[in-house]
Amino acid sequence: MLDSFETPIRAVVVGSTGGIGAAFVEALAGSDRVEAVHALSRTGASHPFPKVRNLTFDFLDEPSLIAAAQALGEVGPFDLILVATGFLHGSDVQPEKTMRSLDLDAMRRNFEINTFGPALTAKHFLPLLARDRKAVFAALSARVGSISDNRLGGWYSYRASKAALNMMIQTLSIETARRRKQQVVIGLHPGTVDTELSEPFQGNVPEGKLFTPAFSARKLLEVVDRVGPEDTGGLFAWDGARISS
Repeated sequence: MLDSFETPIRAVVVGSTGGIGAAFVEALAGSDRVEAVHALSRTGASHPFPKVRNLTFDFLDEPSLIAAAQALGEVGPFDLILVATGFLHGSDVQPEKTMRSLDLDAMRRNFEINTFGPALTAKHFLPLLARDRKAVFAALSARVGSISDNRLGGWYSYRASKAALNMMIQTLSIETARRRKQQVVIGLHPGTVDTELSEPFQGNVPEGKLFTPAFSARKLLEVVDRVGPEDTGGLFAWDGARISS
């Protein structure tokens, strides 16, 4: 795993207590090529692996982001930064089926977690990536954020916030490529994963297409292993296919 990276690999997982985030931490911690995994979450929850360093932070609070970046800067540079956060629904927020359901607070919540948080994380964490070798910044996005692939409608806020994230990724990749030719900035579509985010919507998932977090994390790390500078700015599915914007 991650054979295209120079060793020892230092990794950061943002959103390390979610289903996919925790699976990323476990997979990375189990690799002989990985020296350390820095697991960031709002709770600073502990992971039972010797290689894991836990850090509390909130990516919607910029001073907290700055403090986390300063702490990580003392032990970097890093080869891989994974942003494994996302929001689709909550106790008082559900995906909109029609435009009549649009609500400002719900829209704001989607954009805060799906777009603003990852963008601010990139602002402070991209400078922590190694500059003299392959290094990747990847954020979880979604196929439903593809404008050209939208044929069903609905889910206005989630779709729009992920589309905005995809634009952030593309724009970040352009700026990064001007000075750091070996760094790669991409979005990742994990498929439908058996987590709290997808749980209410699993009824229509085709047989064999509901993935465990461990499977999705492993497949996404394979994608990360395959991409190079020529792929920067792209959105890639769990199977390696590039998704159009």
